[in-house]
Order: sequence, then C-alpha cells, then structure tokens
Amino acid sequence: MYKEKPKSLIWESPYDDDTEEEKMDREVEIWKKHYSSKHRILLVGEGDFSFSLCLARAFGSARNMVATSLDTQEDIARKYRKGIGNVRKLEERGCFVLHEVDAEQMSQHFFLRTQRFDRIVYNFPHVGFLFSENNYRQIQLNKRLVKSFLKNAKVLLRKEGEIHVAHKEGEPYSKWDLVGIAEEIGLVLHDVVPFYKDDYRGYRNKRGHGSCPDAQFNLGDCSTYKFRLNHSPLLNFDEQVWG
Repeated sequence: MYKEKPKSLIWESPYDDDTEEEKMDREVEIWKKHYSSKHRILLVGEGDFSFSLCLARAFGSARNMVATSLDTQEDIARKYRKGIGNVRKLEERGCFVLHEVDAEQMSQHFFLRTQRFDRIVYNFPHVGFLFSENNYRQIQLNKRLVKSFLKNAKVLLRKEGEIHVAHKEGEPYSKWDLVGIAEEIGLVLHDVVPFYKDDYRGYRNKRGHGSCPDAQFNLGDCSTYKFRLNHSPLLNFDEQVWG
C-alpha cells in the first residue's frame, strides 16, 4: 500500500516559480573582461559561435545569453567545422540560439523585439568581400551595415546598457567612422579598449565568406568600441542659439 512521504522529507524550493532574472540575481557574479554573468547579453553576427561559447564557459552557464547568426543551421554546418557542435554546447548551457537574424533588421525579429539587453555585442561586422577593402563601394556598404546595426541595437538596449563593436584599427577601417555614425543616431562613445583575441580562450574569428569561410583572418590592431544611449537633455532654444 502506498504511503505518503513524511512532510519533513519533502523539500520544495521556494524559488521554483522565480523568473530567470530572479535566479540570476541570487547567483555569484562572474566577469569575463567586459561581460558579467548577470548581464543580459545579445551576441550578433556570430560565425562558428566560438565567442559565445567562450563567455558561456567562463560564466558556467549561458542562461543570460542570446546568440544570433545570419546563417541558417545548414549554412553553419557547411561553413564551419565546429559550428554545430558549438551551438549544441551553448544550448546545453541554456543559451537561446537564433539563426537567420539580420543585424540590420533585428529589432523587428519576432522574439528579439520583446527583449532588452545590458550588452549587445557585434565582433568585426562586415558585409563580405564584394570589393577590395579600400574600395569606396566596399567602405560604404560596411558603413551602412554598421549604421543599421546600431539603429536596431539602440532599440533593444536597456537604459544603462552598452553596445560593443570590435573593429580593426587603421586604414581603411578608420574610414568607416564608427563614432560619427553612432553620434548621428543618438549614441555616445563611452570607452575604447584594445581587443585581444587571447583574452577569449577558444574564440576563432572566421572569414565567414568566400571559398574559405572557416579560415581565420588577420586581426592586427583592433579595439572594442563601447557605445551608450545619449541621455543628455535637449538644449532649449536660447541655449542652442547663444551657447
């Protein structure tokens, strides 16, 4: 005959009905460079998802992360030797992985448009190798990509959040004018710090395009640009005229 267990032996967590953010608040905070396990993080334009996986391993979990790629699952399997494996490892750690997310339209994505993030990260945005890097048309296409991304990221950013763009330094990349584009759409530059790939164990920057998409490209000198929302109040008419 079935006997009910004594009440003293039945343990029910008082936190079972807590939201994901409430659970995160109780956990010990872990930092990986600029990113915390308590940040709600959106990663944009991932290649083989190795950067996302680096953060997930550092945090011990990826429940605070949403990782996205423009590629389909089939594209990832075809282009990157470790891509699908990295995605599975992320999902096992609780990461929400989205495919076919266009950085230029992501604020309209059926899921993302309901979310807000503390950090939005896009490492080395690039439209693909349509022309030489110095070509005017190539530069304009990349500038358009960055501008559209920043516009969309601004919508998804929490009030005190940051948008991070890792970018190569020097010519012709300085012609993209990241800071000028950001200011044009109502963002302000908060900080610029050197980007060192070795800080992110396991990260592999991928070409993503052409005949060798799984190949890494030379980074050289590069930086992470950190942008925030411009909360400065608008000047009244007299202040604008007379300063």
